[in-house]
Amino acid sequence: MLTNLEHLGLAVNDLDAATALYTSLLGTAPYKKEHVASEAVDTVFFQVGGSKIELLAGTSPDSAITKFLAKKPEGIHHVAFEVDDIRAEMERLRGEGFVLLNEEPKRGADNKLVCFVHPKSAAGVLVELCQSL
Repeated sequence: MLTNLEHLGLAVNDLDAATALYTSLLGTAPYKKEHVASEAVDTVFFQVGGSKIELLAGTSPDSAITKFLAKKPEGIHHVAFEVDDIRAEMERLRGEGFVLLNEEPKRGADNKLVCFVHPKSAAGVLVELCQSL
């Protein structure tokens, strides 16, 4: 079951510039910076009330974020929802006809197991499921 809006993922070209912009906009510094080698991405997280903003910048031409930004402007990349049991939620969504981009959950940023729902089966929105480790 989806329990909470966990974060909004924002794709950016320049992580340092975006970090400065969001630090000023939100009035707070990020609480975490992290490199996720498996996704070829650097991330910065801001806490906003009970949710988060994740800034994402690709670190290679093969990164999904780099490819996204080659086609679209900077902005919302994905919406992430917290789940209690990611495997059960993946099974439920498959049963509802959603297409998942992962067969199994994988380790993501911010100490989470993650899985993505294909945008073509979610009205054009890339949806991320997140379970705390």
